[in-house]
Amino acid sequence: MIIPVEQLNLATLDTIIEEYILREGTDYGLEECSFAEKQAQIKAQLRDGIIVLVYSELHQSVNILPASQFNANE
Repeated sequence: MIIPVEQLNLATLDTIIEEYILREGTDYGLEECSFAEKQAQIKAQLRDGIIVLVYSELHQSVNILPASQFNANE
């Protein structure tokens, strides 16, 4: 189930993003960026619909996934 980002309070969203960044590691490609820059990038991608927050009932967890890979019909 996709979680609408605008329905989360800012502290909750920040915590989800922080956990995601820490889980994904620090390899950002050719250019290094700060933690704050990475947070801003993820927030922008969420706002633009490039990535989405997805709740898994099976795993009782929230993850960030590319919108193009998420199939809402499953």
